[in-house]
Amino acid sequence: MPLSYGKTDIDPECLERRMERICPLLFAVALAMMPVRSASAEDCHCGISHSQEQVAATPTSPYAGMERRAVKALSEQQIADLRAGRGMGLSLPAELNGYPGPAHVLELGDELHLSNEQRSRAKALYEAMQTETIPIGERIVAEETVLDGLFAEKHVAPTSLQAASSRIASLQGDLRAAHLRYHLAMSELLSPEQIVRYTELRGYAAGRHHQHGRQ
Repeated sequence: MPLSYGKTDIDPECLERRMERICPLLFAVALAMMPVRSASAEDCHCGISHSQEQVAATPTSPYAGMERRAVKALSEQQIADLRAGRGMGLSLPAELNGYPGPAHVLELGDELHLSNEQRSRAKALYEAMQTETIPIGERIVAEETVLDGLFAEKHVAPTSLQAASSRIASLQGDLRAAHLRYHLAMSELLSPEQIVRYTELRGYAAGRHHQHGRQ
């Protein structure tokens, strides 16, 4: 029986034939309107090989750049510090336990109310420390240069390695002992009150000061 839509009668068979023709057309139009996914950097490897990707993903060594050092085991700053007789943190056991060093005592002389005698003796200790530590620092730089050369020139052997390492270790021990010894000597010239004041001026934690020094 024909379907009636208002005044127009439509034959069902005719309607079915029309839908068969229209549906493929609608599908084609819908397909054409779908967004095309563009190739992104994630999809396109752009000619990068698997090995190149692995290299790019490998984290950089913290030693990168050190291969250009004149002496591989020492930075330019470390070399300068060794040649200038600086402490380089070698005297931390003394410094952080209430044994001031002569260099910083002289820097804080006014705040510590150093007497003329104390100032003079602190200056003498500092000069003596420089006289002793600078040559040791120079020798450390020289021995590190030798050790570096053994590896760079591929001349290293167990015996030469042991000898060079032992010389460096001995010099490092001598340098540290020297710096610590001058901290000890400096503390003997200060009163307990001056040592407490020194630790405060240097910003170290209060309440951990050792009561030593000249009475």
